[in-house]
Amino acid sequence: MFADFDFKVILNALPYLFLDGMTFTLTLTALAAVGGVVLGTLIAMMRLSGIPGLPQVAKIYVNFMRSLPLVLVIFWFYFLVPYIGQWLTGAERPIQVGAFSSSLITFTLFEAAYFSEIMRAGIQSIPKGQAAAASALGLTYWQSMGNVILPQAFRNMLPVLLTQTIVLFQDTSLVYVLSITDFLGAASKVAQRDGRLVEMYLFAAVVYFTICFIASLLVRRLQRRVAIIR
Repeated sequence: MFADFDFKVILNALPYLFLDGMTFTLTLTALAAVGGVVLGTLIAMMRLSGIPGLPQVAKIYVNFMRSLPLVLVIFWFYFLVPYIGQWLTGAERPIQVGAFSSSLITFTLFEAAYFSEIMRAGIQSIPKGQAAAASALGLTYWQSMGNVILPQAFRNMLPVLLTQTIVLFQDTSLVYVLSITDFLGAASKVAQRDGRLVEMYLFAAVVYFTICFIASLLVRRLQRRVAIIR
């Protein structure tokens, strides 16, 4: 299998793989992570809220998203979002949102369910005396959350949030099923075009492993620093 391994195919494909494929993958990962953390934090606050109905709605959303295969959610939103846009705008035809926008919406909503549980654990890890002290100073619930609780929760949960982002980076390869040119999709197209499946898929695996391994080491160092600060 490796007797005629051709490194030249990999070298010739590097600009396409990284400038097109990896750029798309990293952009999608970064935007979905930011959106997922923001939405996940709001969902976590809903679950911890004392407002009747909000915790139940947030719990249903989290359990629903975490019970579905991600690839199914990708297909679902890719075909459903245009019809949702048509319904919201009253257009005569489905609104074409594009593969990237559909993927971003999918990963943001899906990952928010996981980020929300991380943030909920972070908020609950803060001693209740912090909230009591903020209330004694006259801060409202939202002010105490924004100025006292959430900053500490983010610091405590930052290593876990980054670990989930690494998982998100790996999961973005599933957009390949929509024929989107992410890193894996670019490698697949080159492999099919040149008939060099072994070279391209092996190289893609090495790149994913290298990036995720280095990122995991950095997160581990950050985790030790956060533990020292605490």
